[in-house]
Amino acid sequence: MRTLALILAGGRGSRLDILSAHRAKPGVPFAGKFRLIDFALSNCVNSGIYNVGVLTQYLPHSLNRHIGIGKPWDLDRKKGGVTILQPFRGKPGDTDWYKGTAHAIYKNISFIKSNDPDAFVKRKMYHPTNRIVYHLV
Repeated sequence: MRTLALILAGGRGSRLDILSAHRAKPGVPFAGKFRLIDFALSNCVNSGIYNVGVLTQYLPHSLNRHIGIGKPWDLDRKKGGVTILQPFRGKPGDTDWYKGTAHAIYKNISFIKSNDPDAFVKRKMYHPTNRIVYHLV
């Protein structure tokens, strides 16, 4: 089964106050050497999903550097792998920012269609549980 996962990782993390003042919530360090995004990426790979899109938005630079080409998660692949999806203007009148979950997915519908998945998983980055396997089984 060809499964595509989209991880929503554009959160500002306003409730994290100083921890997310200079980085996106998914880029906040955890346990010294990890970032919050690591839970979602590891969960995808451990569930057998090797085609992952990460939708970023707020202060994405440190998060983009951390993810890189996805090597720590074995996502550095020619087919599939990890793709970082930034907000963009598609046509006149569009805004740069995603207005919510549905809008973020809608703006990246061409990415979803180009991957032609049999199944599609939308995941928020801050759920550190094994939810994907639970729903696919």
